[in-house]
Amino acid sequence: MIWYTALILAVGAERLAELVVAKRNSRWSLERGGVERGQGHYPPMVVLHTGLLLGCLAEVWLADRPFDAVLGWSMLAVAVAAQGLRWWCIRTLGPRWNTKVVVVPGLPLVTGGPYRWFRHPNYVAVVAEGVALPLVHTAWTTALVFTVLNAWLLTVRIRCENTALDTVAAGART
Repeated sequence: MIWYTALILAVGAERLAELVVAKRNSRWSLERGGVERGQGHYPPMVVLHTGLLLGCLAEVWLADRPFDAVLGWSMLAVAVAAQGLRWWCIRTLGPRWNTKVVVVPGLPLVTGGPYRWFRHPNYVAVVAEGVALPLVHTAWTTALVFTVLNAWLLTVRIRCENTALDTVAAGART
């Protein structure tokens, strides 16, 4: 369980690094006339993602969840792949990537990297990680609760992003 705790703490540190990048990128976008949308869903998103990490630890420690080697190692591979996809998204978007919905008018949509195949590849990573990270140590309750709540949140978030991106794209065409 100690190594799993270290894994969750490492993911937490990675999230803090994301917030540093997001803050820098937010400044960049706002300096260029960026407009933030969807501020209302951001606090619940922060709580949910923090809850995922805390839930992983609490369930494993309090419910004494066992480590199943086949499930654990395969889910660790999925979680690592999700991190790789997330950072590919961050690198592809460059200063336009953010944890908030901030769109800079006049910039074209990004169509390179993983955005060739998906409009929102970062959320593929979020969904995969939300299932895999808890299941690395059989925290199935956390995986289930996060997945259900995250599905609701992503419908709100993706609708918000699509509206913001479509508004900017429509303005670019006129």
